[in-house]
Amino acid sequence: MKNKSGLKLKKQITPYLYLSPTVILMLVLLVIPICLIVKYSFQNNAIVVADPVFVGLDNYIEILADSEFVGAVKTTFIFVVVSVVAHIVLGMCFALLLNTKYFKSRTKTIARVIYVLPWVFTASVIAILWKLMLQPAGIVDYLLSFLNLATKDTEWLSNQSVALATITFVNIWCGYPFYMISILAGLQGISEDLYESSALDGATKWKSFWHITIPQLKPILISIAVLDFVWTLQSFAVIWMMTGGGPVNSTQTLSIYIYKLAFNSSQYGIASAVAVLLLIVCVVVAIFYVKQQKKARE
Repeated sequence: MKNKSGLKLKKQITPYLYLSPTVILMLVLLVIPICLIVKYSFQNNAIVVADPVFVGLDNYIEILADSEFVGAVKTTFIFVVVSVVAHIVLGMCFALLLNTKYFKSRTKTIARVIYVLPWVFTASVIAILWKLMLQPAGIVDYLLSFLNLATKDTEWLSNQSVALATITFVNIWCGYPFYMISILAGLQGISEDLYESSALDGATKWKSFWHITIPQLKPILISIAVLDFVWTLQSFAVIWMMTGGGPVNSTQTLSIYIYKLAFNSSQYGIASAVAVLLLIVCVVVAIFYVKQQKKARE
């Protein structure tokens, strides 16, 4: 009896032992840092002094009253929403183009390589590449002036009125391949029988797109849109290397705002409070994502 109970206990414990390295890593790399950030958000001069003072919700109150924080929230909202919507539209268009029967396989392969190129580049390469092209009298200025779409010597990254639009465009350019690949995989998984049946019923291609393609792609579109929302919300490297959040905070997103508070001003308590608010948004989005995944499985 003892041997049987021992074997039963061993079988019950074994799966948890296999999971233990992952659990330990999650604790060390995720749970503990999050707990520390939450702790710092309720302290004054956290990290800076050995014995920081507990200030309760003062850091959060100070943030919400800060006009710079409000500006960063607005900038982040515009940056994220425009980027995600543009990613969906461009990704869908290029995926439909690659999935069409009107192009040869070699042409599709070449186009696929060209379309995926922006996704291959690292953030530093993207920042340097576009910063060089967007210089006054650079290649972008030359092309746009040649087409009479803009004047020469435009300050794309130094002008407050166009800096955010420029950064958003660069983010769209380097992010759409993820959508294109995901949507293309979804399109290739849709049965041709559905389109043939709709054609026999007299449906146009436009109606087939709205009543067959979109419903079939809905789980994929929601999943990648949620993931892209979180990734774009966390965007830092390209913005920091291209504008540093300027000019005059016109491209300062929440990620840039947190960085400046922590590492330029050493206000780690306030920076932690902003990080906690950003974390709450990400958690809400993550919960929505999990629920959508469950619905998709059902």
